[in-house]
Amino acid sequence: MRETSFIRQNRQKWQEFESVLDGQYHDPDKLNDLFIQITDDLSYSRTFYPNRSVRVYLNGLAQRIFFTIYKSRRSPLKRFMQFWLEELPLLVYEARREFLLAFLVFLLSFGIGAFSSAMDPEFVKVILGEGYVSMTLENIESGDPMRVYKQRGEFGMSLGITANNLWVAFLTFVMGVFFAVGSIAIMIQNGIMVGAFQYFFIEKGLFWESFLTIWIHGTLEISAIIIAGAAGITMGKGLVFPGTHTRAQAFQRSARRGVKIMVGIAPIIILAGFIEGYLTRHTDTPDFVRGLFILVCFLFVLIYFVWYPFVKARNRRVDQKLLDVKIPADRAQELDFTLVKSSGEIFGDVFIFYTKYFGKIAFLSFVNALFFSAGAFLLSGFDLSGKFIFPAQLFGTFKALPQFFKSDQILGLPFLNLIVLSALLTGTYAWLRRENKKGQRSTRAEIFAAFAKNMIAISPILIALYFYQFYTPYLILLLIPISLLWAYVMQVENINIFQGLRRTFLLLQNNLGKTLGLLVVLLLVGLLFFLINDTMVLWFYLDLVSWVVYLDDVMMQQVSAILLTFTAMLVLQLVLVLFLSGFGMMYYTLREIAEATHLRERIQDIGLAKRIKGLEQEA
Repeated sequence: MRETSFIRQNRQKWQEFESVLDGQYHDPDKLNDLFIQITDDLSYSRTFYPNRSVRVYLNGLAQRIFFTIYKSRRSPLKRFMQFWLEELPLLVYEARREFLLAFLVFLLSFGIGAFSSAMDPEFVKVILGEGYVSMTLENIESGDPMRVYKQRGEFGMSLGITANNLWVAFLTFVMGVFFAVGSIAIMIQNGIMVGAFQYFFIEKGLFWESFLTIWIHGTLEISAIIIAGAAGITMGKGLVFPGTHTRAQAFQRSARRGVKIMVGIAPIIILAGFIEGYLTRHTDTPDFVRGLFILVCFLFVLIYFVWYPFVKARNRRVDQKLLDVKIPADRAQELDFTLVKSSGEIFGDVFIFYTKYFGKIAFLSFVNALFFSAGAFLLSGFDLSGKFIFPAQLFGTFKALPQFFKSDQILGLPFLNLIVLSALLTGTYAWLRRENKKGQRSTRAEIFAAFAKNMIAISPILIALYFYQFYTPYLILLLIPISLLWAYVMQVENINIFQGLRRTFLLLQNNLGKTLGLLVVLLLVGLLFFLINDTMVLWFYLDLVSWVVYLDDVMMQQVSAILLTFTAMLVLQLVLVLFLSGFGMMYYTLREIAEATHLRERIQDIGLAKRIKGLEQEA
């Protein structure tokens, strides 16, 4: 094609590109398309018109598009400041109704707690516990009613209180997955507790002293709990009111908003813990100083979470929308096994895999849980009641798990676990390998060989659990990445157990931090699974069985033991798939880091494709 014809054919397109670049607002997707098309034209001009002005023109146009795409990249400090000064205040403004609802729920609950304590003096013992009330009465009689804040060292008390407050805030937030009702329920519980606690001191004539002591840290602490409740309601709102989105998309959008709000209160909770540990104990501080400090904390919360969001929203341009959470296109997401990925990216891939194979995962988990429950019932001599103890509390099922791996009353549990866990490993890794090979199925011989290798790889963890000691949890945290990677390496590379173990240590070399980071994130998600399992849902499920089917006490104990064992094992199986798929995908990242397998393949293709990400290879 002659140069004049080439220019005439593409002139209108290039003019359109210039007008887009000259505009004030740029669509990243549009710019990406422009960049690809311009680099295509630039490659053509370099080949056929290397010494003509059209090549210089297109090269300049490509540079403009490139700099437009990348000039807005911000430094970590700017992104940090952007979050606290722009994004978080605007998210708070958009969730202002949820914040108001959370505040009113807590205020009403506070009033209920105080009123109930005024009507019934025994109410405070029910809420706070008789032991705590007795201790506080002793402190009042000794002349130091606030001695509870002085019983521990400053650092230890600050650390313990911070951890507890972070847990309460996290629990308040995540319970929003129950259509926001869970977050409201926890705020009601905390509001009643605070109201009863405050009225207890009012009744003893210690209002002013208790107010100055409690609220010196409580202003930030209680505000953080209310904000966590608002974040939970924000998350649950996506399930209740999905609007024009699908319920899954709406929940994804609202959950991201809620998580960002939760990130915003983490420093406040840490600061409140520091104040309670180091400052609250100084009850001899002048009242004026303590009152002024409370006022400063209150004004900070009021300004940053109420006034400032309204100011930021009001000052934004009329034609600019508030910051929104982008929802990915509603299409099938593919897993890419050729890239070096961070722990966070692998964590995201885990849920793509989990969603894609959820039916198979649920079926295999159900069969495994049923097999384990039936096996435990048979090994126990047809009497499972009392063999496994399930505490009726949060994480009660999780705390009961060690009994599943070692029991003096049920012999053969380790072998039963070996079969169940090896089956889960075999199934999960077969699906993961199929995903990598784009549908290629494993033969029966490969499945049996993988099952045998998995039994060997999982044995160190089961042995550690069988000889359980105080250090076992820490040992298992180290064994999980090694065993799971070992099992996957043997299957993918089709090598024996000794070669697989050596290969695993080579891959983990200098990358242990990355694998432990993924392990921590998966542990937190796994704990959330058990948290949901140990809520009122499980016990309502058991009560429902007793309502529907009439059984005597002995038989009901047997049925409850079997159901609890089955449920605990089912949840464990569902959680373990997260770990198996996560470390299976971690293998590809570690391999790429160590050997750059796919990078070498791409480099070898450069001479054929003559192109690196749309740019022609220069001679």
